[in-house]
Amino acid sequence: MFDNRNVLSGKRKYLFGLILTLFISLVCVAFSMEDSDDFDISRREVLLRRIGHELLLQSGDSTSRVLPVKKIAENEYQIRFEHDFTFQPDALVNTTRRLLAQDPLASDYVVNVLNCSNSSVAYGYAISKNRKDDIVTCIGRKQPRACYMINIKFKTLGTNTVKTGYLLGSLSFLAFVGFLFLRSVKPRRALPEDGQHTGMITLGSVLFDAKNRKLIINGQTTDLTGTETRVLAIFALSPNEIIERSRLQKEIWEDEGIIVGRSLDMFISKLRKKLEFDPNVKIVVIRGKGYKLEISS
Repeated sequence: MFDNRNVLSGKRKYLFGLILTLFISLVCVAFSMEDSDDFDISRREVLLRRIGHELLLQSGDSTSRVLPVKKIAENEYQIRFEHDFTFQPDALVNTTRRLLAQDPLASDYVVNVLNCSNSSVAYGYAISKNRKDDIVTCIGRKQPRACYMINIKFKTLGTNTVKTGYLLGSLSFLAFVGFLFLRSVKPRRALPEDGQHTGMITLGSVLFDAKNRKLIINGQTTDLTGTETRVLAIFALSPNEIIERSRLQKEIWEDEGIIVGRSLDMFISKLRKKLEFDPNVKIVVIRGKGYKLEISS
């Protein structure tokens, strides 16, 4: 028993070290995402300038400048122009959709074309990751030449939120792995004192050899299956006590990924037949509760 405890303690220390190493690795990976995010944001600004450039070309202007893209909020940018221009709404929608598809951080966004003079909205639309949720109107109506600014607001997670979500998801996964590992090394309940060393348990006049999966009754040996042995072992640990049906199902089958209902009745029936040679040892049904291994003196 002492050796078993040492082995179990060693496994837990190994598990703790493994989880700690994995967690540190995941933290490093999460914070290394910062450089990648900065690059993607810088690339987004280039894409926004490209949108302005193509709009001017579509308007017939190949000489005036697209002014520096201005960040006006956390996830909102403004494209400005040197001179007045005109645009087709369908061309603007197609251009933004095509170019921003190259931005890994842009899934949903709203575009508003503003008049420079009073910041009123001359045209606007919304693009969603799911095309069926797009809101696009007034296609085909050419807008008059004027001074316009284009505001694009993105619905994206910030860098810190992405990191937090990544770490929380990783921690949940590590906790799940740890739970599975601990279940696999959880200590079994000890056999009764008279069976700790030999694996033999006395049940009335019946000898239960759990190690070799056998019953010995009046010198006659009856073989048990692995499942029958596990079921009888649970009863043997708590003779004359009610064992709930749910507990039997959980302890016998849950480790195999399934919980069987009718199978339990079948194994109980088989055990009863194998124990019937000793009338003082029997498994009885306690209605609404479970079963009991009754051992009469």
